[in-house]
Order: sequence, then structure tokens, then C-alpha cells
Amino acid sequence: MASSREPWLLENGNLKGLSKEIRHGRTAHNMSSSSLRKKSHLTLVSKVPCRKLRQFLANLQEVILGTKLSVLFPAIPLAIVADCYGFARPWVFALSLLGLTPLAERVSFLTEQIAYYTGPTVGGLLNATCGNATELIIAIFALSQRKTDVVKYSLLGSVLSNLLLVLGTSLFCGGIANLRLEQKFDRRQADVNSLLLLLALLCHSLPMLFRMSGASDAVTVDPILQLSRASSIVMLIAYLSYLVFQLFTHRQLFEAQEESDNDENGGGEEEEPVIGFWSGFIWLVGMTAVISLLSEYVVQTIEDASDSWGISVSFISIILLPIVGNAAEHAGAIIFAFKNKLDISLGVALGSATQISMFVVPLCVITAWIMGIKLDLNFNLLETGSLALSITVVAFALQDGTSHYMKGLVLLLLYIVIGACFFVSKTPLNQLSTTNSGTKAAIDTIFRA
Repeated sequence: MASSREPWLLENGNLKGLSKEIRHGRTAHNMSSSSLRKKSHLTLVSKVPCRKLRQFLANLQEVILGTKLSVLFPAIPLAIVADCYGFARPWVFALSLLGLTPLAERVSFLTEQIAYYTGPTVGGLLNATCGNATELIIAIFALSQRKTDVVKYSLLGSVLSNLLLVLGTSLFCGGIANLRLEQKFDRRQADVNSLLLLLALLCHSLPMLFRMSGASDAVTVDPILQLSRASSIVMLIAYLSYLVFQLFTHRQLFEAQEESDNDENGGGEEEEPVIGFWSGFIWLVGMTAVISLLSEYVVQTIEDASDSWGISVSFISIILLPIVGNAAEHAGAIIFAFKNKLDISLGVALGSATQISMFVVPLCVITAWIMGIKLDLNFNLLETGSLALSITVVAFALQDGTSHYMKGLVLLLLYIVIGACFFVSKTPLNQLSTTNSGTKAAIDTIFRA
């Protein structure tokens, strides 16, 4: 089978056979992104006489044109031109956001291609690391500019978007499209993710409660920072344990649903990589560099966009950034919900929320610690309350292992209400600590009364 492939697919030596065991490395994230890919026709490319040029053109066609989101790639050079020639900053922000959308999907595609050569374990670890690369890179650039509020807002928004918008839309659309069918999913995977999300919620709530119970900000600020850093280490340990659980001891709980469907239908077609290992690695590094550039533009221009559009930074960070940045992954989850494959949809929504809460957030706290920046897990009362209600509602919605459109509708309405709350909120940047102090003073006044 491998011998019939073009030479550029064999640049790293012999191609591994794609047995069912190898395909175990394909997670729900990969399955979700694959729904937005389109088959490339290499007829014209195969006629190019020069081997290296043919290899380059084939890779270019697979990576750039092999997605239904390729129409958004022109936004990347437009964003660079807009920044270089001094266009209005809101334009740079908008074009950078649009450019991040196809890049996030292509990173998922490239990690899947590399996983074909490395096997399921390394592929799963690579996917776990790069699954939310866009959010992590934006957070790191915001940290480098000491915009800690943007870090907190954007990561909180990603969690809320996955739990309420993606999962809600998936359950609603899947319920409408399959009205006459009973929709079921594996509750065991949802239970594991729910437990980890509750652990993350506890780690977020304790610093806020500690500040409210403290004597004064001068007394509590250092202990809160120390508590946040200790909690972050605990969260990272828990996430590493989750990876062992997912990739080794209980990986059958996280296998993509489409694999079992193929087995039931006679095994399906064995899939092959479309680019070589080193080509995939180079493209992955290049895509990450472009994501870093656009993320820097987003962080630099978010306040200008907020002033120009009359929208608070909190609304842009919590609502707009996650919706646009993860549009490809979200669309894939909804498509599989239409096909009544809820295990994949839940794997995308809950898996991303868990990864951000248990990996990206604590990693940012530790990174800020190394950079000498004070970043804690105190996300303010409003933000933490929204997160707590969202996790609780989702846990209740998924407890029986069945779904219908009403569950999705409730999650969507909850997301709309939370979005409206942050839309009317006009808290300026770097004012979370001030707001927390005011909240604590108000609570003290109530109790004294």
C-alpha cells in the first residue's frame, strides 16, 4: 500500500501500517477537525517534473487548500499589511482574529499527520499539547505585556464557550436532527471530565474566598498568590494523571466514535497520511509562528478595538475571542452531533474545557511566576460564579447519558445570559483586584448590618 504513494509521503523512511491500534491516537479533536477537510486532487501537481517542486506543491495544496476554511487564509497577509502600513487598529484586530480561525484547524490536521508516524501515544501527547495552542499563545503574549486580565478573561471565555456554546449547540442541533431517535452517549467519559472541571472550579474558588475572608488586601495578596501557585501545581499533576488515564490505562473510553462505527460496518477504509513526517513538522512550526504573530497583533490591538466598537474588553475576550478562534473545532463538533455521534461532540467540548482549565490556566500561572509576574487564580466573583453555574448545569445535563434538544437549548440560553452580563459590564482592564476589594467590602458591610 505504501509503495503506491508519491515519494513525498515516504520521506522519513518506511510508512507504518495503519492498524486499529495506531488509529487509537486519533481523538475526538482530530475527528472534529476532519469534518472540515476536503480531498485534494493532485493530478496537475503529479505532472510537475522536478521532484522537490512537486513535493512542495503537493504539501502546499494539502495544507493550505485542504480545508473548507481556506477562504480565510487571505486575512493573514492582510493583517500583516494592515499592521505594517498603520491601518486602523480595530482592522488589524479583526483580520488577525479571522486569520487565526483556519490556523487552529490546520494545527489539528498537522498533529494528526505526525501521529501517523509516531504512533498513538506520542500522537495523543502532541494533540494534548497543541489542542489549544491558540489560547495558550495568546495568553503568553498577554502575559509578556502584563495584561493579566486579558489572560484570565480569554481563558475563562474558552471554557464557557466549550461548555455552553459548543456543547449546547451540538445537543440542540443533534436533538432537532434526530427527533425520532434516542440519543445516547458514553457517560463514563463525561463523568471523568466533570470531576476534573469541579477540581478546577475548587482551585479557582479558594483564592477568591480567601481574599473575601482576609483582613485586608495587604495581608491577603501574597498568600493568595502562593495558594494559586500551589493549586496550579496540583492541577498540572492532575492533568498529567488524566493523560495517563486517557492514553494508557483507560484509553478505550476516549476512542473516537467513528472507529467503532467503521468496525461495525466491516472495518472501513484504512487511512493514510497525505504529507511526510518532516514536512508535517516544518509546517507545524511555521503555523505556530504565524499564530504567534497574529496573537501578538490581537493582544496589542484589543483595547483599541474595544474603544472603537464601544464593547468592553471583557466581552471581547470572553465571548468574541473563543468563538472566532475555535470556530473550526466548534463547527466540527456540531456536524458530528447532526450525525448522532455525540461521543465525538462531547469529547471536543468537554475535552477542550478540561484541557484549558487543568493545563493551560495553571501553566500560565507557573509561566507568569517564572517571568516575575503576579498572576493568581482569583477570577473575581462574577467570573467565578459564571464558571461554577456553567459546570454545575453541564454536569446535571449529562448525568443520565441521554440527550435531547431541550438540554442544548438551556445551555445556549445560559450562554446568552452570561454574554449579556459581560456585554453590559464595563470593568476596565487591570481592575479585577479593585473590583474584588469592592466586593469584599460590600460583603463585610452586609454582614455587619
